[in-house]
Amino acid sequence: MVAVEVYFLDVAIVLHFIIFGNKWNCCLKLKLFWEGISLLREATVLAIAGSDPSGGAGIQADLKTMTTVGVYGAAAITCLTVQNSLGVQRVHPLDPELVKQQVQSVLDDHFVTHIKIGMLGSLEVVQVMSTVLEDFEGTVVFDPVLAATTGESLLSGGGLEFLKTKLLGHISYLTPNRQELESLAGDSVKTIEDGIQRAMSLLAKYPSMKGIIVKGGHFSTGQSIIRDILVLQNGKQIESKRQRIVNHNLHGTGCTYSSALSSYLLLEKSVEHAFKKSCDFMGTVIQRGNKIQIAKSNTNGPLIHHLYHHEIDG
Repeated sequence: MVAVEVYFLDVAIVLHFIIFGNKWNCCLKLKLFWEGISLLREATVLAIAGSDPSGGAGIQADLKTMTTVGVYGAAAITCLTVQNSLGVQRVHPLDPELVKQQVQSVLDDHFVTHIKIGMLGSLEVVQVMSTVLEDFEGTVVFDPVLAATTGESLLSGGGLEFLKTKLLGHISYLTPNRQELESLAGDSVKTIEDGIQRAMSLLAKYPSMKGIIVKGGHFSTGQSIIRDILVLQNGKQIESKRQRIVNHNLHGTGCTYSSALSSYLLLEKSVEHAFKKSCDFMGTVIQRGNKIQIAKSNTNGPLIHHLYHHEIDG
């Protein structure tokens, strides 16, 4: 009797994912079901990025975001940094073979369906990641961290050119800021309309890429409304609008945005829903942290991820 009850419970879970769940997650659950393995195993989102000791950006922001959204996050570190709200003082890329072993160790052991890539730090690490992704069949979200907000370069040794010629062909979704979009497209981006055109050019150049988010936060900074545009490979454009909020805690917004997108792509049935939920997540986290001071400098403090579930009065 117990076995029968468990069987029908498993069938119900499978049907739930067929009707409501993410397609990849559904396929994983079905595969596990037919192999007679427990259906309660979770898919993993693997973050590959640098470490930020202040906890605002990098791997730390990735894992905070994934946990807050509600997915299981694993992490492979590409670089050690010395940084805080005042800027990046030092970057130490790790040995590329060590980075590769970290990634492969997780891929060998977890049901990784989504990978989020952030700071890679060196040409050698970019080369390693290009090789690793050749055999990965899931979704890859890339936040192309090329420089710190304060201007310091975060990719050395010709990594940008190799990134454009090799790595981008393995990327599903790209989440650059304005300056990063300029670097990748090789053309200026002055307005959000420019950004949409550059995104379309990149999508034409990389036909396996599914979409690029043109983030409006750096455009028309005097305007009260921020427009984010998801440009898809088929030419469709999905827009999300949110109120611009004056906040001194914005360190790690790029890392958080791309991690939220990776997480919601796992949880949601469509990319449109995942995009809209990622935008809503960013708006909520930014809004709820605008009255709190984390950094002594009171400038460019970190996003406060846990406030997504805990609104502060005052």
